Order: sequence, then C-alpha cells, then structure tokens
Amino acid sequence: MNNIQIDIVSDIACPWCAIGYARLEQAMKRLTPEYEFNVQWHAFELTPDHSGEGEPILAALVRKYGGTEDKMRANQDQMMQIAKDLGINFEKLQERFTCNTFDGHRLVKWADEQDRQTEMKQALFEAYFGRAENVSDHSVLVRCAESVGLDPTQAREVLDSEQYANAVRDDEATYQQAGVTAVPAFIINQKYLISGAQETDTLVQAFQDIGAEPL
Repeated sequence: MNNIQIDIVSDIACPWCAIGYARLEQAMKRLTPEYEFNVQWHAFELTPDHSGEGEPILAALVRKYGGTEDKMRANQDQMMQIAKDLGINFEKLQERFTCNTFDGHRLVKWADEQDRQTEMKQALFEAYFGRAENVSDHSVLVRCAESVGLDPTQAREVLDSEQYANAVRDDEATYQQAGVTAVPAFIINQKYLISGAQETDTLVQAFQDIGAEPL
C-alpha cells in the first residue's frame, strides 16, 4: 500500500481549482486500492482585499488581465465544457460576481473537524460556479454547510464569530512564504509541487513515480 498525502492550496473563487480537484479525484480512483490518499485543503485568496458589492466576472477579468470580454467569454466557455465533461456544474460560470471568500475558507476549516472538508469545498464550488451565488453571503454559506450534512446553527455561530480566522491567515502566510503564487497547487508528501489543473493521466503518472521511489 502506497500512502500519499496531498495538500491542496486553492480558492473557492478559482474555477481551475474545481477542475483540478475533479481530475485529481479521477486519478485517485484509478489508483485505488493500491494507493491510499489523504487530502487536506488549504486557503488561498485570489482577491484578499475584496470588499463591498461584487463586479460582473467578465468585466473583472478584463480589468485584471486585459483583453476583451469576448475573449474572456471564450475562455470561460472552454472551462464550462471541460467541467461538463468532468461532471461538475459550471452552468452559471459567466453570470457570477466577484466576492470575498475568507468566510468560506473559515467554514472549510470548521468542516474539516467533522470530516466534511472536501464536501464543503465542493458545495461552495457548486454554489459559486453552478448557481452564481454570492459565497461571501452568510445565508448562502449556511445553506452550503447544511447541504453536506453539517449543522446550520453551528455554521451560523462560526460565521458570526472570528473562529478559524487565524487558521485561514496562517494557511495563506505559510503557502505564500513557500512560494505558492497561483492555484491550484498540489503539494505531494510535503515534498513535491504539482502546479495547475493537470490532466488526470499526468496525475496518475506522477503518483506512480512517487510511489515507486525507495523509502
């Protein structure tokens, strides 16, 4: 049995993070039962200073990266097709607004204590990319928590407090200091870095290569 630790640095607002995890999930399934995987999610904010009302995503992407809305729409269309092929919901990808994801990351930390971390992350991806919901809105976050079997009252209590804020900030500082500047980033066995939403075959080969290394 090969044991693989995977630390995923990602943001809720990053569509490639959702795609990257779906591909990772496929890779892990292909390698079961020869490999046992332990996945841990870590916080990263693409726009940590975001506040106030959100901006339509296409306009925000043009302002950040340049180009035209038509070009951004084409890029998003491509991502939507990739997501569809992977069975993940990106139906409202182009209709979403920018938003702050800090509280969402806090809920992911809370969900980890109840073995629902991955489910919580996927629920947030679904809300943001599939339904274009505002994942900085506490009501939306509570519904996401409830949808994966977590107690909505406890979720609200977490959000109304400062719980897990330091844990999120520690994550961000740790991986920034480690040189992570873009997401998704997959740190394997605390030793190897795989950057970006790599294809499933690439991930399978990487895990096999790591598993073949002498202990």
